Amino acid sequence: MRPPRRAQDTLLIALFLLPALVLFLLFVIYPIFRSMYFSTFNWNGLGPAVKFVALRNFLQILTDKVFIKAIGNVLLIVVFSLGLQLPLALGLAVMVGRDLPGRGLFRTFFFLPYVLSEVNVAIMFLLLYNPDPERGLLNALVVRLGAEPVGWLSDPRIALFSIFLALTWKYFGFHMLLYLAGLQNIPMELEEAARIDGANGFQNFFYITLPLLGSTIRTSVYLSVLGSLQQFILVQVMTKGGPVNASETLATYMYRFGFVRFQLGYGSAVALYMFFFCLIFSLIYQRLTRRPDYLTGL
Repeated sequence: MRPPRRAQDTLLIALFLLPALVLFLLFVIYPIFRSMYFSTFNWNGLGPAVKFVALRNFLQILTDKVFIKAIGNVLLIVVFSLGLQLPLALGLAVMVGRDLPGRGLFRTFFFLPYVLSEVNVAIMFLLLYNPDPERGLLNALVVRLGAEPVGWLSDPRIALFSIFLALTWKYFGFHMLLYLAGLQNIPMELEEAARIDGANGFQNFFYITLPLLGSTIRTSVYLSVLGSLQQFILVQVMTKGGPVNASETLATYMYRFGFVRFQLGYGSAVALYMFFFCLIFSLIYQRLTRRPDYLTGL
């Protein structure tokens, strides 16, 4: 007797999902629980973990001024991203998303940096930020203007902002492309009807375009914040968290203790802090932004 069709469909779906589920359990869930285990030990990664310290690693992290500094730097990156990077990407998307001649070329031009790896971007900006005016383009321009060369990555006051410029150049096009995709889903008839009713360009943008881009903006903000919380490669290649911890992030802090100083128990505790920060933000953000889409039913 053949099994019912519903049971066959369920079995087929389970078979297709099984490889992905195994990989997810092996490379995501299992490492999380192993990190929880090792975070309760003073372990250097060599041999079995035997020196049990309970929650001492977690308490020690909270008393470390460098860790607090790293949290502050990550929050600054988040603020810069939400206050500068995303609004600029949205504004440019609105400008090139409609009837601008050559808009396809503009989209390609701004999206190309996102295709590059973060290591390549970091090396490019290291060359741009070279303190020698004869080798660094930015300092060559500064000297031409009659000013002294700037320590873009060696000055604690501006090192983090210099890294943020590289981050913006790298991810600006990605967020712009998200907004462009959202704009394509907004019916042109709505804007035309608003113009007929006397709405100007600003009113059209703030009362029609912006509300209808709500779901896209929420997605962009979500990805930007999570990316900022986990930022590592650009900072590690360009400054390694320096100078004087001025550009330290949670990921570089974890890497230093886990893989440079071989304090893997301590590093596992830092990784769990990062995990819980991302998890708590995700849960709160999804809860606060759970609202119906304006385009539903159009």
